[in-house]
Amino acid sequence: MTVRIHRGEERGEGGAPPGGAARLRSMSDPGTNAVPAESAVPAERPAPAGNTAAVTTVGVGGAAESTDMVLNIGPQHPSTHGVLRLRLVLDGERIGSADPVVGYMHRGAEKLFEARDYRQIIVLANRHDWLSAFSNELGVVMAVERMLGMEVPERAVWARTLLAELNRVLNHLMFIGSYPLELGAITPMFHAFTEREDLQRVMEEVSGGRIHYMFNRVGGLKEDLPAGWPGRTRQAVAAVRAKLGTYDRLVLGNEIFRGRTRGVGVLDPGTVHAYGVSGPIARASGVDFDLRRDEPYLAYGELAEVLRVVTRTEGDCLARFEVLLEQTRNSLDLADACLDRLADLPPGPVNQRLPKVLKAPEGATYAWTENPLGINGYYLVSKGEKTPYRLKLRSASYNNVQVLSELLPGTLVSDMVAILGSMFFVVGDIDK
Repeated sequence: MTVRIHRGEERGEGGAPPGGAARLRSMSDPGTNAVPAESAVPAERPAPAGNTAAVTTVGVGGAAESTDMVLNIGPQHPSTHGVLRLRLVLDGERIGSADPVVGYMHRGAEKLFEARDYRQIIVLANRHDWLSAFSNELGVVMAVERMLGMEVPERAVWARTLLAELNRVLNHLMFIGSYPLELGAITPMFHAFTEREDLQRVMEEVSGGRIHYMFNRVGGLKEDLPAGWPGRTRQAVAAVRAKLGTYDRLVLGNEIFRGRTRGVGVLDPGTVHAYGVSGPIARASGVDFDLRRDEPYLAYGELAEVLRVVTRTEGDCLARFEVLLEQTRNSLDLADACLDRLADLPPGPVNQRLPKVLKAPEGATYAWTENPLGINGYYLVSKGEKTPYRLKLRSASYNNVQVLSELLPGTLVSDMVAILGSMFFVVGDIDK
């Protein structure tokens, strides 16, 4: 049997021939102009009519010229956390180039903001990263409050800080459980969902929602914390903290997990800065930056003694997982500190009285927050109407995924899932 390889004089994107990947077809059909199988020497043949590519016929056992292979991962693939597509060009077992293709979940959130008033946009804002819904709401209302020059009641500030840290733990536990699953370890996922349920229960009690909380309001919160809720929350925080040691033993202590992640997918600080990578991924590469400490908002300025910015210098998959796990512990400590402060505060309002029609003054402002996955930015432009003229979102996942074009080339195909899973992104946060 012989095969025909089309080799274009001009190669297309990623080194592939124009019109797609290299085409291979059997020449064993006696009706074709095949070189006899005994021939081991490649023979040049004219290209088919209308095709400018040269054709090489190669006999089995002959000296075949190597050709790149284009492999599409996704847009529907269990390893991609949703409808993300990766276009890989492979040279044998190594990735030659990687091109993340996004947009399959684009829902036009930024355009929809322009047709909703300042109360209604909150429900849109908490949906692009469905694992960080409370934090998403927070950035939007902070931008509007800044435009209005509005002071938020102290009790609401501390309650927001508490809920933001609980939301951070919920986000991190999802990835702490799902990442080992992608590498073949199913047990950590069961543990993570058990711990998440303890916190989901108190978040649902306070807000009425399990995923999309809709608890923030311009000027504060929807309502005060329920009676007895702080005590139940403290118990849930203690229960989750007691179980985190399981991941040290079950995951970090597993030699297979460490073998699959140590030294794999190393991201250097220069690339972090070039692509705007942030959050746990950046800190795992030694970039010591956290808005909660470096530009404090909410009550983080008063939590400096409790807040600990977790960093690593290795920049590999293992370091990213370690940062995520250690940051979860610190978020639980911050939650306890917020509960202590709320217990010391006297009863008081948790929101501001707003007019029936809320209009932001003409102008522009920018608010940014340290979301669980990294920095989220909100650029708000107002023309003095009840709806935003423009609300631009800077989402963490978008930058964190774009760096894959630098991170994947040169790595083995077998390491691709390990690297991809360690980037901790949500596809809705990319496409918006």
